[in-house]
Amino acid sequence: MDDPSRRTLIKQGLLAATTAALAPALRSAPTGVSFADYQQWDALDIAERVRSGDVSAQEVLEVAIARANAVNPTLNCIVETLYDRARAVAAGPLPDGPFRGVPFLLKDLGMMLEGTVTTEGSRFFRDNVADYTSTVVTRYQAAGLVIMGKTHSPEFGGTGSSESILFGDTRNPWNLAHSAGGSSGGAAAAVAGGILPIANATDGGGSIRIPASACGLFGMKPSRGRVPAGPRTLSSIMSVTHAVSRSVRDSAALLDATSGPEPGQTVIAPPPAGSFLQAAQQAPGRLRIGLVTTPLTHTPVHAECISAARNAATLCSGLGHAVEEVALPVDPRRFFAAFGPIMAAGTVERIRARERALGREVTENDLEPLIWERYQADRNNSAEQLYAAMQDIERITRDVALLQETYDVLLSPTLTSPPAKLGELSLNQEKAPYEQAAISVSAFTSLFNATGQPAMSVPLHWSADGLPIGVMFAGRYGEEALLFQLAGQLEKAAPWFNRLPKV
Repeated sequence: MDDPSRRTLIKQGLLAATTAALAPALRSAPTGVSFADYQQWDALDIAERVRSGDVSAQEVLEVAIARANAVNPTLNCIVETLYDRARAVAAGPLPDGPFRGVPFLLKDLGMMLEGTVTTEGSRFFRDNVADYTSTVVTRYQAAGLVIMGKTHSPEFGGTGSSESILFGDTRNPWNLAHSAGGSSGGAAAAVAGGILPIANATDGGGSIRIPASACGLFGMKPSRGRVPAGPRTLSSIMSVTHAVSRSVRDSAALLDATSGPEPGQTVIAPPPAGSFLQAAQQAPGRLRIGLVTTPLTHTPVHAECISAARNAATLCSGLGHAVEEVALPVDPRRFFAAFGPIMAAGTVERIRARERALGREVTENDLEPLIWERYQADRNNSAEQLYAAMQDIERITRDVALLQETYDVLLSPTLTSPPAKLGELSLNQEKAPYEQAAISVSAFTSLFNATGQPAMSVPLHWSADGLPIGVMFAGRYGEEALLFQLAGQLEKAAPWFNRLPKV
């Protein structure tokens, strides 16, 4: 396994001059914030305290770093530390944004911060130093967030558990034998483990909602085109960027800070009528909710997950919404036959771009065994296959949109089972046992990546064994505001903020 400490030292070296210049200020940073207080604050609480002068950004950051040092050896959620860089930012003048002075973590997949390494969870990218900063990361910085590191993701986000040969396994704070989910499992474990109240996450098949469900957090997947993907990649067919968080309002305020098109972007979600934060503070009108209990795969769903969805349906009915059971108008064979080639095209392009950058071909020792196998199978796919797949996804998108002319929201379990045990979804195993375990991990979630609709996992249920089980709500394209309204209402009716793991 690669040694993360070596790479951390490399990055610290890149920042040595800045850090040395600010060393006196860093050494004198106050440390008067207790972890007990910090754990009771969401990100907007922290920013308000920093803005008012009750606490400093330096104090808050040192609490976050201390917590990371305490739990990361157990959880293995942070794979790149940028603590000295963060200290330099916290000591300097901060933008007066909505998240002024709030510690933040980027996912180690697709998020570029100039001068730092983004490995994509892959040995093939272990020394991939960014020479630019992603548009969304620039918006994070403008909002006042203090970036302190990067979180674990499986190679190319290719499975529903954050396990990799490069960095090892991220463990679930609720039960260390279980996965924190994927591919944003490092982010979810960091938030659930108390390091910080919100962290960056991305979602190409469920990678925000799966770990949110597994770790007892709120996870909103925005509409396609809501958050920019540039500046070098201006659109993505399946994947979107946002966050996992402990509170609904943090997620809403962060989407306010990061949404909106960038120059050259052509897939643009319709603008909301008002701010998402305002929406999260307003109850929705009476909603028509379709309850879905059969996943795309038509595979069995664990009784705890069915109970979670049905209990959520009862809660929604009690809040005045109309709920009735519905079936998805989607042929699973048609869906997965289309979904596979589209996802494969992204992986093949990523690997070939890296080959060009390194001036050599990828080898079997550069990739996880199952990613290597997929690459060998998919690298010669035709343009005709990709075009046909995209046409089929367009037809499926239309069919789901027609269903949602009747239903404002679709309600389902987020996952078909409680959080998986570590190893079950690893990319470093034989294909047959992996496929049997993985076939259902995104059975409810991946549809809404294909259709581009917003969908959120809400932490409304815990199993008899004490494991979180999320409930998913999907809205019409562009209607995150309505989902935030419902989420805020559910958060008040069945609060979860203070339900924390003992890690």
